Amino acid sequence: MNGSTPSYITLARERLRDYTPLSLNAPGTRPAAVLVLLYHDQGADRVLLTRRTDTLEHHKGQISFPGGGVHDADEDLAVTALRETWEEVGIQPEDVEIIGRLDEIVTTSGFLVTPLVGVLRVTPYEFLPSEIEVAEVIEPQIAELLSYGTLRDERREVEGATLHMPAFHWNGHRIWGATGRMLFGFLTLISDTPLQGFDPAVTDA
Repeated sequence: MNGSTPSYITLARERLRDYTPLSLNAPGTRPAAVLVLLYHDQGADRVLLTRRTDTLEHHKGQISFPGGGVHDADEDLAVTALRETWEEVGIQPEDVEIIGRLDEIVTTSGFLVTPLVGVLRVTPYEFLPSEIEVAEVIEPQIAELLSYGTLRDERREVEGATLHMPAFHWNGHRIWGATGRMLFGFLTLISDTPLQGFDPAVTDA
C-alpha cells in the first residue's frame, strides 16, 4: 500500500476496534490461544508464521501461528499467546501490543482456539526459534497473501460430507487447516473486497 492508503496494520487496528469476535460453546475441548503477529519490516507489512517440527504431538510439520494450550498459571488468553510466542520464537511479551481478537475455532485435535492479534513494537527483530518446536520462521507479506491465486478452495471428504476449506499457497508453503481458517478470517476483516478463490458460503466446517 502506498500514498495516503492506510497500512494493513492500521486497517487491522481500526477494524478490530469495532469487531465483536465469535465465541463458541464447545464442551469437551481444551482452551488454547495463538498470536497473529503483525509487523512492518523490509518495506512491507508482514504476519509471523512458523513451520512446526516433525517431532511435536499435534499438527507436526504444519504451518501455524505461535501459540498453544492454556496453563493453569496463565491469567488470561493474552498471557497464553504471549508466553507461547516467547517460547517458540523468542519474542518478549513486552515487545507485543495486543490490539484485538478474531473468531474462536475448534481444531481437529480438540482445542478451542482464540486468535489474538498483536503488533510488534520493535523492528527489525531477532527471532530465536525453538529447535524443539519450530523448524522454520515464515514471514509472508500481507499483500502477497491477499494477491490473486494465493487463496484456494480445498475440499475434504469427512463422513460422507464434502468440506470446503480455505488454504493459502505462498512461496512453496501450504497454509491450511485451523491456521488457514484463522488467516482467512483475519484477511477478510482487513480487506475491502471479498477474497477471491474461496467462497465461505459453501463451507461446512
